[in-house]
Amino acid sequence: MDDADDDRFGFPGRNYLASALGALVPQSLARRAVTVSVATDHRRYRPGDTVAIDIEFRNRLPVPVSVSTPGLRLWGWSVDGLLEASDEPRYHRATSAEFVFRPRERKRFRRTWDARFERAGEQEREDAEPGEHEIAAFVATDGRRPSDATTVVVDRRAPGSDVRRSESGEPHR
Repeated sequence: MDDADDDRFGFPGRNYLASALGALVPQSLARRAVTVSVATDHRRYRPGDTVAIDIEFRNRLPVPVSVSTPGLRLWGWSVDGLLEASDEPRYHRATSAEFVFRPRERKRFRRTWDARFERAGEQEREDAEPGEHEIAAFVATDGRRPSDATTVVVDRRAPGSDVRRSESGEPHR
């Protein structure tokens, strides 16, 4: 099967049965069934350090669910409330979409943030201010939506991230 046959998340083919059965689950229940978790690889960073953000969406039910979104965006992440760490305007189509999950399915994504913000009209990215910054992930629904958040600290004086290294230079996990 080539990539053209994969769905937009890289899963082989579209699961039409899961989509049809998921449509039978009421939206209020589907939203409560999907959990979100977000984690980073470290707690402390310097401006410009790469922050690895691991995001997981999980259907807790033993049946397929389908969560409706008002636009084409199914999910997103933000830093201090700024979508993808940018205050640039977003253009949305009026087309809705469905975030479909198989029974008890987990969808995992990794994104990175360079501890900088993109500002509208600016050519250079702005370093994050020292202090705590909230990184959140969410299902892109209207109103109350499944989400999770974690906090990282950006510190210009930090000697580096809080990764311990062995004598060979390899990080301890």
